[in-house]
Amino acid sequence: MLFPLIFLSCDCQIEGLLGNMRSPGVTGLSALLVVAWSAMMNGVGAAEDVEKHMEMGNRMLAAGQLADALSHYHAAVESDPTNYRVFFRRATVYLAMGKSKSALPDLDRVIELKPDFTSARVQRANVKLKQGKLDEAHIDYEQALQREPQNEDAMAMLMEIEPLKQEIEDAYIAFEDNDWHTAIDLLQHPIERCPWDPELHELRATCYENIGDYLKAVQDIRPTNKLRPDNTAGYYRISTLYYTMGEADESLNEIRECLKLDPDHKECFPHYKKVKKLVKQMNSIHDFRNEGRWEDCLNKVEAMKKTESEVKAYATRAREHQCHCYSKSGQFKEAVDACTEVIAATNNNIDALCDRAEAYILNEMYEEGVDDYKKAQEVAGDMKKVNDGLKRAEKLLKQSKKRDYYKILGVKRNASKKEIKDAYRGLAKIWHPDMHESEEDKKKAEKKFFDIAAAKEVLSDPDMRHLFDNGEDPLDAEEKAERERNHHNPFRGHRQQGGFNQGFKFHFG
Repeated sequence: MLFPLIFLSCDCQIEGLLGNMRSPGVTGLSALLVVAWSAMMNGVGAAEDVEKHMEMGNRMLAAGQLADALSHYHAAVESDPTNYRVFFRRATVYLAMGKSKSALPDLDRVIELKPDFTSARVQRANVKLKQGKLDEAHIDYEQALQREPQNEDAMAMLMEIEPLKQEIEDAYIAFEDNDWHTAIDLLQHPIERCPWDPELHELRATCYENIGDYLKAVQDIRPTNKLRPDNTAGYYRISTLYYTMGEADESLNEIRECLKLDPDHKECFPHYKKVKKLVKQMNSIHDFRNEGRWEDCLNKVEAMKKTESEVKAYATRAREHQCHCYSKSGQFKEAVDACTEVIAATNNNIDALCDRAEAYILNEMYEEGVDDYKKAQEVAGDMKKVNDGLKRAEKLLKQSKKRDYYKILGVKRNASKKEIKDAYRGLAKIWHPDMHESEEDKKKAEKKFFDIAAAKEVLSDPDMRHLFDNGEDPLDAEEKAERERNHHNPFRGHRQQGGFNQGFKFHFG
């Protein structure tokens, strides 16, 4: 009976045998042979599957398609969990994908299945070294060299371990002595060789934090969020560093990552509520500025200051907003005080210089306005906003030495149309020539009345007022000629001497 069984090669024949096993005449030996044959055939199928997946995985790996290669190696491992080659290939892909934690169990399995596989032992030692587990790496390198004394890779890496240990020890000593710069220098090489050691990154981050280089501290902590599972402490620390730098939006993003891991985190949750509130207030301030709602801007700044009163970056930001909104709303003293404080705290902040210049100009202090724009130009270089502001300030300074229509009516430069109209009516009643008797008084009154009427005409017309506010007198003959040369003459028809159009008539409103 043995001979025919050997040549059985299909499922139907095996199934037939299994049926025969249930017959009274089948022997125990026959049953044993059927089971052995079935196991052998299953083994052959599994081996074929492994080789097929190995071949496809190798092709994907060679083409750089790591995810596809990994899926084939997964299938190969499932087909044969005793094949060390499959585990080694999968570990190689994991390492290429930067997943060292996933690679280590596979390398452990390879060495368990084939202790004399030196390449796997060296590869595991390399991972251990990058993780900063220098003693474990040392053991693997030595065992690899015991089996292959001429293994150059193992020898070279083994020679690095003791110097690395000494550098790390010296860095910790410098750290304990508060010698932050020395510790940073000493940690440079160990972090390059052990990039997957979170403790070294955290140590250097603390050094950077102590010298005030918060951005580099963030750059060192960020990798630890991948190196440590559920690293809420890392996200919280990055968030607080961004917050200290005045980057509230970035701080909010990072603290949200912490809450994804632990929604009730005792440090992250209260910090999240504060940062979210502050970001909302700051966004409102920007909206109010864009919409020209200066009083709303100033009120929201006060709310912002109540939310955060200790961090310097936000105190300075609040004063920057006050500087701008006070300047735009015509609150001269408050604007100058706020802008001056910002300029001193930020080493000549360009926006604050421009805002203070505008406050000076609005208060008719043109020389001071010109000086601030010149300072801003020194800092900013060729910036259109600054260059345009300086040109306008210089024109206004020149204009102030001529006829100033705001001064003639006795109104501020941000006066409303109603204020201009009311000022004109009051002065016109006083200086109308018919209100004076002597010839000398009449001539004086006439000249004054002409100036008042000209001021009212210019400041009541949006286009003419815009020109005047930008340092040009729309009723000045020379400036009109220059505008005509530039093909821009919106006031054609105005008589140049005397400053009125041909059909101008005196009236009181």
